[in-house]
Amino acid sequence: MRASELRAILRGRDFRRLYGTRLTSQLTDGVFQVALAGYVFFSPERQTSAGKAAAAFAVTLLPYSALGPFAGVFIDRWQRRRILMWTPVVRALLTVLVAALVAAGQDGAVFFVTVLVVLGVNRFFLAALSAALPHVVRREHLVTANAFAVTSGTVIAFVGAGLGYLMRRVFGPHDDGTALILLGAAALWVAAALVATTLPRRLLGPHLDRAAPHTREALGNVLHGLADGARHMIGHGPAALSLAAISVHRFLYGIVLIMTLLLCRNHFTTDPDAGMAAFAVMLGVSGAGYFAAALVTPPVVRRVSKATWITWLLAGGGVALLVLGLPFARGPWVVGAFVLGVVSQGVKLCVDTTLQESIEDAYRGRVFAVYDMLFNATFAAAAAIAATWLPLDGVSYATLVVVVVAYVLAAVAFRACATRLSRVSATA
Repeated sequence: MRASELRAILRGRDFRRLYGTRLTSQLTDGVFQVALAGYVFFSPERQTSAGKAAAAFAVTLLPYSALGPFAGVFIDRWQRRRILMWTPVVRALLTVLVAALVAAGQDGAVFFVTVLVVLGVNRFFLAALSAALPHVVRREHLVTANAFAVTSGTVIAFVGAGLGYLMRRVFGPHDDGTALILLGAAALWVAAALVATTLPRRLLGPHLDRAAPHTREALGNVLHGLADGARHMIGHGPAALSLAAISVHRFLYGIVLIMTLLLCRNHFTTDPDAGMAAFAVMLGVSGAGYFAAALVTPPVVRRVSKATWITWLLAGGGVALLVLGLPFARGPWVVGAFVLGVVSQGVKLCVDTTLQESIEDAYRGRVFAVYDMLFNATFAAAAAIAATWLPLDGVSYATLVVVVVAYVLAAVAFRACATRLSRVSATA
């Protein structure tokens, strides 16, 4: 990212306004999610069960797996400035309702459905931001502008999480304190809407030269495209095998993350604030593993094949959980979180590259849409299934052994299938 190019981008008044809208909203996302996590998982008023954890993960992931492919249908029909203005307002109003439910101690279906809508609306906001960017940045600066905006948006979301945690320390971990945090988030979303109003009315498009297809027809095209992408992918062995590998990993990783949450809340400590801090450490260490994998994977793959690296990662995940997980002690579990972070990002990078290399450009978008849905849906499914048997403190030797065996078997099966595909390709 060249400094001169970035300076040229930042000189654009409309880019700064769009960027300010993003930062204000994503800062609020961090505050909201900390409030949600604190209320559901680390509240002194209630115990965290595996079922509630599964519901929370489902609520968080469903908008990404179910709504993501369809967001573009509406983004290309509605004025994007209006989307950027009104989605934060809708989220603010719904967050006030969530705050009222929290103050009343409600954590049932109405609470989770309302939170689902708050998170689901964000899909339209983020898609509108991406679609609007070419209208405020010169074409040759798009890659840099996109990398800068998305990366700093992610960073500011972590800042928002820190702000939410600070607010929790000020207002307290109880229900009334969480309600105050949520009201603060609602006010910040209103601020994001006000920033969006500074953008010129018709700047962000869409500028339709002809009548757009009917919405029902467009939605049908999305469903047809997803099915077509799945069929195309199944017909390409390396792509299908890679997607199977990451789906298995995401399922197993989902089980381990539910266990981690319960361990931090009810096993490593019984104090809600200490549990929340422990879980934050686990996530931070896992994030460091993601970063390490991004550094290590490219040079490793240049020396060995992507299939070999995926095999090593899956097997390594199983071995790490066997050695570091079975004691169910906090220190080894932290190290295991780092290793699983490396496994997760390493496998994903290899799968992304395999799909980019093996799928024809005309099908690539549809295949990646299927990939995105499976990536989140398998994780949510793991949480739902694990919730049916995991104990309150997350300590389950049988579950961990099953996950270890599944990782090792996945590594063996993946290697065997990859070798067979390589032989078939060589003789074709």
